[in-house]
Amino acid sequence: MYAIIRAGGKQAKVKSGDVLEIERVKGDSETIEFSPLLVVDDEGNTVLDRSVLAKAKVTAKVLGEAAGPKVEIFKYRAKTGYRRRAGHRQKYTRIEITNIELPGAAKAKAKAEPKQVGQAASEEE
Repeated sequence: MYAIIRAGGKQAKVKSGDVLEIERVKGDSETIEFSPLLVVDDEGNTVLDRSVLAKAKVTAKVLGEAAGPKVEIFKYRAKTGYRRRAGHRQKYTRIEITNIELPGAAKAKAKAEPKQVGQAASEEE
């Protein structure tokens, strides 16, 4: 099962056990919950309905903070002696996806069960 979540203005495709870096999340909580935008279960069934997704949640464990690569900023104008130099490192929070919960998944599996062999044979006759 995988889900599409929105974190820090970006979307990410996640499944249980994935480790990813998202935009920095302030706070001291050890877990974070996301509301998924889309969920695809193990059988390939896609869930897009907002009423079902409102009950679904993706739980992640915070592993720590990290900094991205340094971005060099250099401004220069020829023949005037104008030079400015700066840099920036984006801060990220490293998380591990622990669980994807979809309350309607158990009901969908119950509906998808095939008919018993004895019933299928009697219907064909």
